[in-house]
Amino acid sequence: MNIYLTQLVELVEIDKKIDSFEPKIDAIKAKLNDKLQSKDEIIKKIESNKEILENNELTISKNEQHLKELSDKLKDLSKKSAAVKTEKEMKALQLEEEIAKEQINFANEEIERLQNAKEQIESEIKELEEEVSKIDEEIVELEKSTQKELEVLEKDRMKVYEDRQKLLSEMNQNIIVFYEKIRRWAGNTTVVAVKKQACYGCYMKLNDHTYAKVLAGEEITTCPHCGRILYKEITSQEQEDSKEEASA
Repeated sequence: MNIYLTQLVELVEIDKKIDSFEPKIDAIKAKLNDKLQSKDEIIKKIESNKEILENNELTISKNEQHLKELSDKLKDLSKKSAAVKTEKEMKALQLEEEIAKEQINFANEEIERLQNAKEQIESEIKELEEEVSKIDEEIVELEKSTQKELEVLEKDRMKVYEDRQKLLSEMNQNIIVFYEKIRRWAGNTTVVAVKKQACYGCYMKLNDHTYAKVLAGEEITTCPHCGRILYKEITSQEQEDSKEEASA
């Protein structure tokens, strides 16, 4: 394999490493983000409960005002009954009194129901606020551990970037331009191995002429189907043989 092709294979492997950092960063941040999302959801529940509580209190206030009005009405009816002259008038007043009493009972029951609901909501809000407080403590710890992990990862990433810059400084500029042109659409499959006489970028079979050029490894060869840069896959046995030759 000629030096240019060797460099291109090394470059694409470095670029793969660089691109692999983003999912690693996302994975490190995932726990913290999940915890922050959980906190946001609980805060939304608290706000929703407070809104319900506010509406309940308003409804209780309205019912209490209605009770006062009904109580005043009963007093008024009581005064009117003393001045009643006919049985028809008496029955009408009694009917009004019964209706008022029923409304009073309903209002009292509604106030009791709302008061019970209020207590339950207040209890739930308290529990949710305690949960938020606990999550806040967990978030502080997660932020610390996340920051440490990201710092370690950033050091590793900077090292890979340095390796890339060093390699680029040793490469032919025209080769780099050629590589980057293909990389714009092929990404990390810019340089791919040939296995079983097929391009492992598009998986199309190569003709004998192209395959022979790849096997020779004396020049940069591209796939006639997709345009990716091709190289012969080095088997484990070939790697071992190469090491033995180097140590001999």
